[in-house]
Amino acid sequence: MKLKLILSAALIAGAMSAAAATENAAAGTNANAAMAALFGDPVIVKGKGFEIKRSELDQVLSGAKANAAAQGQMLPPNFDLEILNQLITIQLLLQKATPADRAAGQADADLQYTNLLKRFGSAEAFERQLKAVGMTVADLRGKAVQEAVAKTALKRELNVAPTEEDAKDYYTKHAAEFEQPEMAHVRHILLMTIDPASRTPLLTNTVAAKRKQIDDLRKRALAGEDFAKLAKEFSEDPGSKENGGELPEFPRGQMMPEFESAAFALASNQVSEVVTTVYGFHVIKATENKSAAKKYNFAETIPQANDTVAGICKKQLEIEKIKALAPDYVKKLRTDSNVELLDPALKSLEEKLDAASAAANSEAVK
Repeated sequence: MKLKLILSAALIAGAMSAAAATENAAAGTNANAAMAALFGDPVIVKGKGFEIKRSELDQVLSGAKANAAAQGQMLPPNFDLEILNQLITIQLLLQKATPADRAAGQADADLQYTNLLKRFGSAEAFERQLKAVGMTVADLRGKAVQEAVAKTALKRELNVAPTEEDAKDYYTKHAAEFEQPEMAHVRHILLMTIDPASRTPLLTNTVAAKRKQIDDLRKRALAGEDFAKLAKEFSEDPGSKENGGELPEFPRGQMMPEFESAAFALASNQVSEVVTTVYGFHVIKATENKSAAKKYNFAETIPQANDTVAGICKKQLEIEKIKALAPDYVKKLRTDSNVELLDPALKSLEEKLDAASAAANSEAVK
């Protein structure tokens, strides 16, 4: 429910996927550098008091492409124009920002950075991931500050300030959204019995050897060896191996049935029997942080959101009001600032999309 105004999600996602998509990210960075060497860095948007260069758009697109490639996905159609329009919106709103907006935006961006460092573990690890997508910490923090300032300015310009009573009314109408199901929190060791690339079964002898190995690892865990160290050394789950086999908390219905059944049956610090799924053999150990089902009241803090229910309700109301009011407001800003697209391909695409939208609206009126 966080209010995401523009594009830092694309930049950060690219950085967070860099380990799995370093080649894609590096290729994109190199391609951008080659294009700049051949054609320079042209201004692609000009408006009253600002301009946007090709490199600014390409940097965001490179991060987004790296993230999409790491997840085996494609960027949606016209994504480059969507991001460019968001960059334009930031620049327009920055011109409206007051000193108070800038101070609040800086504080918000600093908090985002602190939370990111926690997810990456250290500043050094974060810098390595950013470097893989052709960015520096200064690049990212600068853009995060601009976005946060723009977001603050937009809320003030649109007079978006839900009251406590508004938030309570929202909570009453959406109480079911603040019910947390029972959550399991576990570590696991996985020895795969399929080829991770082709998903074909391994040879019978290999599977038998892995079964013996997982039995031995379970015995070592039961004898008191550090489960996290065993997972780091032996687990074949790339998503949790480096975290000592730890998985994020999960409710029922998200994991393989066999895995889920075993995980929810465990008491704190209990080690499971060997569990077999389509992926292979697992040994699971419950942490001490299993969460029972509960309903959060209006004043409570939801740890996963790092916010109170009241705060979340207000933010959701802000999102809804901004969604309703922002398009017309930003359209007027663009007109007043004489925004002009200078890139012929992007300008042509925008004209086609505007024409299609107008035709659709006209048809809907009929």
